[in-house]
Amino acid sequence: MPDPLLPLLLAVPVVVLACQAGGRAVRLLGQPPVIGEILAGILLGPSLLGWLAPGIQHHLLPPPVLPITAALGNLGLLSFLFLIGLELDLRTLRTTRGAVAAVSLSGVLLPMALGAALASAMYPHLAPPGVDRLPFTLFIAVALSITAFPVLARILADRGLETTPVGTLVMACAATDDALAWCLLTAVVALSTAGTALSAVTTLALSVVLAAGLTLLRPAMRALLTRAGRTSDDLVLALLFAGLCLSAYTTDQIGVHPAFGAFLFGAVAPRRLPAVQRSAARIRAVMLPLFLPLFFVDTGLHTDFSNLPAGHWGWGAALLAVAVIGKWGATAGAARLAGGDWRWSAAVGTLMNCRGLTELVVLGIGRQIGVITEELFTLLVIMTVVTTAATAPLFKRVAGDDPRMAPPIPQHDPERNTAREVTG
Repeated sequence: MPDPLLPLLLAVPVVVLACQAGGRAVRLLGQPPVIGEILAGILLGPSLLGWLAPGIQHHLLPPPVLPITAALGNLGLLSFLFLIGLELDLRTLRTTRGAVAAVSLSGVLLPMALGAALASAMYPHLAPPGVDRLPFTLFIAVALSITAFPVLARILADRGLETTPVGTLVMACAATDDALAWCLLTAVVALSTAGTALSAVTTLALSVVLAAGLTLLRPAMRALLTRAGRTSDDLVLALLFAGLCLSAYTTDQIGVHPAFGAFLFGAVAPRRLPAVQRSAARIRAVMLPLFLPLFFVDTGLHTDFSNLPAGHWGWGAALLAVAVIGKWGATAGAARLAGGDWRWSAAVGTLMNCRGLTELVVLGIGRQIGVITEELFTLLVIMTVVTTAATAPLFKRVAGDDPRMAPPIPQHDPERNTAREVTG
């Protein structure tokens, strides 16, 4: 049996460097790096490299190595979701008021309603054989209601808008939307993977019990990590990584995707301990640039534009239209009803229409549990790339010279300016 290590030693650097090159290239166009990383993963798949040079693609990414790269990519994905949960400010979700509540709920409910209507029309044509109408409809509805909290945060930070009124409003709304979407997706996965209604209810109940149990253990977790932090940052890092893996394993065992467990563990982990902050930074510095690109390639290998039937492009246009109208229309309309003028409201809607990597995670879950076909997965990936890539240039155009949506005047503080240059 050939040693799988040798092809892995070739595949990993090719993927990592391609994603780094893609991310740096799109930054020159004012796009978040995730767009370039997603495109690099797609271009390494059958849509380009496999179409132009199948022999080269087979040599770079041979079939025996794909399960290994997929597993490593999933470790990067779980680390990413843990960090999302860790950065989610639960106090903001508990104190949502007025415009935040209106924009958040509208940004979930209307896209879900329009998505469910579209899914009902798509079901006879694009649903996988044997998949019931309800889980298919619910999955499409949830997929069209996503806002990418981490990508949105990056777009705002790149423009120095994270602390402005529009930035704080949109980030609170995106965090709320993501929390609601994960809860809804948990129900969809339970319905899709459970054999009976009773087993689906049991899965949901066990998920609630796990969430409650981890929340109750939070003081003990804080004490353990505080004590470990006095000994070694390495020990804190090991405990956090073991915790996210075991939480992901537990959710998989109860019938929910491992992604939920990693996200949940991050959401309940104590975030204000210095040792936790340092360990999270180390996870981000290693897992995201080195392992997460392997997830993009796994996505790209299942995204094949060349074999997409001509009749499916109409459904792709419908998905894009419903996604934009639902999310942008709902959030912009809610912001307008909450007292904003049309420019402010249009800017809020434009930012909330960002999907990014969070959407790819959701789509990957749908593909893995078999609730969508490979063709529909490809159409939804196209929708994700288009809506994410459109966010930054459309926001710039909508915001114009409005001082409410401009970066704050820089403070004449040499240390602060230096730090901003480094992190920007």
